[in-house]
Amino acid sequence: QVQLVESGGGLVQPGGSLRLTCAASVTIFNLRTLAWYRQAPGKQRDLVASITSQFSTNYADSVKGRFTISRDNAKNLVFLQMNGLQAEDTGVYYCSAPNMDLWGKGTLVTVSS
Repeated sequence: QVQLVESGGGLVQPGGSLRLTCAASVTIFNLRTLAWYRQAPGKQRDLVASITSQFSTNYADSVKGRFTISRDNAKNLVFLQMNGLQAEDTGVYYCSAPNMDLWGKGTLVTVSS
């Protein structure tokens, strides 16, 4: 079974930073697209950032300039560096290979003073 496991969430103050990590149980080398989604309390799950096998990235407007997605194919890892966090960034962050309908269980990020 293929697994995606997120880690790195936690409580951070506004303006702070966190780095989320997604570890895959199998190689991600041939997965074309990997992504981070976010589900804020009481809201639907939305795309935050994605990255292709050729390292092309895409970001939601709300996080552009603050978040950076990256992947390390050799280590089967996907990262989301989050800087300048705001209260509105609070939510459960999910790692995904959306074209494969592959999802992790999520990691909670809470931005609060």
